[in-house]
Amino acid sequence: MYALEPASQPVYEGIDVSTYQGNIDFARVKKAGIEIVYIKSSEGTYLVDPQFRNNYNKAKENGLKVGFYHYVRAKNTQQAIAEAEFFHSVIKGTQPDCRLAMDFESLGELSKEAVNEISFAFLQRVQELTKKEMVIYSDAYNARTKFSVELAQQYPLWIAQYGVSVPSSNVNWGSWIGFQYTDVGEVDGINGYVDRDKYTKEIFLSSTEIIPEPENPNPPPNQEIVYIVKRGDTLSEIAKKFGVSVESIVANNHIPNPNLIYVGQRLVIKEGNQQEDTQKEIVYTVRRGDNLTKIARRYGVSVQSLVTINRIANPNLIYPGQRIVITRGQNNQEMNECKHIVYRVKRGDNLYRIARRYGVSVQSIVRVNRIVNPNLIYPGQLLRICR
Repeated sequence: MYALEPASQPVYEGIDVSTYQGNIDFARVKKAGIEIVYIKSSEGTYLVDPQFRNNYNKAKENGLKVGFYHYVRAKNTQQAIAEAEFFHSVIKGTQPDCRLAMDFESLGELSKEAVNEISFAFLQRVQELTKKEMVIYSDAYNARTKFSVELAQQYPLWIAQYGVSVPSSNVNWGSWIGFQYTDVGEVDGINGYVDRDKYTKEIFLSSTEIIPEPENPNPPPNQEIVYIVKRGDTLSEIAKKFGVSVESIVANNHIPNPNLIYVGQRLVIKEGNQQEDTQKEIVYTVRRGDNLTKIARRYGVSVQSLVTINRIANPNLIYPGQRIVITRGQNNQEMNECKHIVYRVKRGDNLYRIARRYGVSVQSIVRVNRIVNPNLIYPGQLLRICR
């Protein structure tokens, strides 16, 4: 098997990183001989890597050459264009040194024709918006079987092939400008493994001007990020950190037991605007030292609303581990104007059974409790039944 050669010499040492590397000491990374770092910025049409901005700022501060990559999930050209526009919205205002990278590897059952149509749509739209050159990241198998000669003629290759000193040449490209040779690399300044790469001078942009704003910007969609659970985390703490409700995290991630999350678990956090979020309910777990006054002040509600909604017999007696429903916004008025109870969901319950038991409609339970998915309730969840 013949070797795929680098496009030129010399070869620069590099890494590519994402939130999985945690907090990186880029000063030590630079001292370790790394010259180029590719940073994950985004994925699909809503996910922003939680470490993107921090990685970009710190890498730049320490004099590293920086590039960005977007993980493509599109299944058609329309979705590809939407992803390109989202990628641009995330990286606008930055000043990368290296080509923008398309990481398109979740190909599933897509045909070769579809893969290339999606790729062209994404690459061309990103170039139109950012005025920057592109590079295609691909493993050797997809570079050989999925990406066309026409695509290879227009965009250079950043190839991934592990366990070899040089990548194989049986692909549609005649050379590489990036070579990811391991995903278990070790670099001083990074805890754990990191992808190691080699790059040639062709990876650098011809112009390092700031990526421009959209010419006709649209209001950004509600943002989603992916959070990696750390030791000691709870859903209440994570929800508070991102300004969302515990229930929204549970619903978005289909968590069967809100009290059971594990280190390394990936949680999708959907960040709405502030007005929407102030109208959501959360379930707060009482901690040692809490009292109703502190909790009410923290969430901008009254002690009386906490007592009424949770049917607390003695406002001076709450205990660590107790779960308290906190309702903020316009639902408070509806709750105050009706006779209601708080029901704790049991195993085997569904909203239809609960509604029939109390003589109310499923829609009223959904509305009062702001349930995102009526088919997803979980044992132990507290529901307010307004009668």
